[in-house]
Amino acid sequence: MPYQWISQPGETPQTLRLWPHNSLPPQGMAAFVLATFAMILIPVVTMLGSPVLWGLLPFVLLAVWGIYHALQRNRKARNIVEVLTLNDEEARLIRTEPTGATREWDCNRYWTTITKYEKDGPIPHYVTLKGMGREVEIGAFLSEEERVALYDELQRAWRR
Repeated sequence: MPYQWISQPGETPQTLRLWPHNSLPPQGMAAFVLATFAMILIPVVTMLGSPVLWGLLPFVLLAVWGIYHALQRNRKARNIVEVLTLNDEEARLIRTEPTGATREWDCNRYWTTITKYEKDGPIPHYVTLKGMGREVEIGAFLSEEERVALYDELQRAWRR
């Protein structure tokens, strides 16, 4: 699962770190772009020595660049990290965006409520923390099953 309790269950503070899936590492991305380029070149090789090659070559290079650029943007957009810290009195959530900007939320742990919206949220099993007049999402980038498991683990952590 793309989240992990950094501290042990009995320790204080408890720290939970969440991040989105990243199923394509940089080496795999490079291999994919290279393989795509090679596959696109197969029909172009038949045109070697022909003036048609020079007409097609810019479009081939543009297609490969488009694939590379899209994969790079997707990888950079997945650089989200959420860290939830629970101590005896306070709950604090820090979200680091892909741009490097951080957003923080903290609340007295006693007044914090954990809510799971089955169907009413923007995504199924939407998990939020509510307190101090604000409601913040946690783990929105996780799959449905992972959000259900996260909700159960947060309930257990709050009871400790």
